[in-house]
Amino acid sequence: MDPPSGFLNRTPIRGFRDRYDAGRALAERLVSYRGTPGLLVLGLPRGGIPVGWEVASALHAELDVFLVRKLGVPQLPELAMGALASGGGVVMNTNVVSSLRITPEQLRAVVAAERAELNRRERAYREGRQVADPFGRVVILVDDGIATGASMLAAVRAVRTTKPRSVVVAVPVGPAAACGELARDVDDFVCVITPDVFDAVGQVYGDFHQVSDDEVRRLLSATTS
Repeated sequence: MDPPSGFLNRTPIRGFRDRYDAGRALAERLVSYRGTPGLLVLGLPRGGIPVGWEVASALHAELDVFLVRKLGVPQLPELAMGALASGGGVVMNTNVVSSLRITPEQLRAVVAAERAELNRRERAYREGRQVADPFGRVVILVDDGIATGASMLAAVRAVRTTKPRSVVVAVPVGPAAACGELARDVDDFVCVITPDVFDAVGQVYGDFHQVSDDEVRRLLSATTS
């Protein structure tokens, strides 16, 4: 029996077993940063922490958490109208806000709710540990992937306010368009896989379970260097 039309032309998408496997693959692309004095890896929780742990371990870098919360549209919380980052950085998708006629009152309510959750996670993840200072350092921002790039862009802009020496964004997977946009905002950008057809970050993972707060705390308390 002949295969379906186009079958022979399809190229399988390379994938990762889990986030740790993705982190090791990502670290291979970042090997030139190994040994950089004061190198700091900031993982976006929760999925970016296992990836970031592998990167920090391979590069002998300090690992810390950098929180970003999606600002979901009221009644459609899965649709992002922006993002909120540690330090107060906010990035808005003005096209979404205007097209859906989001009112200032609705926006303030969503920001307040997400800020409260961001502050809760800051306290829970750090367990009293001091926040890493990016000032004058090479900072690598890591997540388990990007879709729209809004959360990572919020993180980049927030980190920039701390005056690091340079900002690098590193992710295992993302769509070409979003990767291209982010690359213009950073000093270096690394992405392992850019699928021809991008459906979701999880499409390249065999195991894409939700990372727990306990897993985040355990990795942040483990030595990487």
